[in-house]
Amino acid sequence: MTAPLALTSSRRQDGVTVLTAVGEIDMSNTGDLATAIEQVPGPIVLDLTGVEYLDSAGLSVLFAHADRIQLIATALLEPVLTISGLADLTTVHRP
Repeated sequence: MTAPLALTSSRRQDGVTVLTAVGEIDMSNTGDLATAIEQVPGPIVLDLTGVEYLDSAGLSVLFAHADRIQLIATALLEPVLTISGLADLTTVHRP
């Protein structure tokens, strides 16, 4: 059974939105992720430290927004982001 995806947003003091994802990102919920990202104007920090699984459908959403997102990812997701090439297109921070 997959872990549902929970998305919450907050603002940093500099006004940049932080979208925090917890659970699994797969083709069953990438529409929710895409909508959440698209509703935020300007740059966005996507905190993936609570993500346990990220499939190719989730990567597709991230690629579509690579020009305006920064990622926070654990060592578990870092190889996926690197091998896919996403780490070459956007900034990836460790928590």
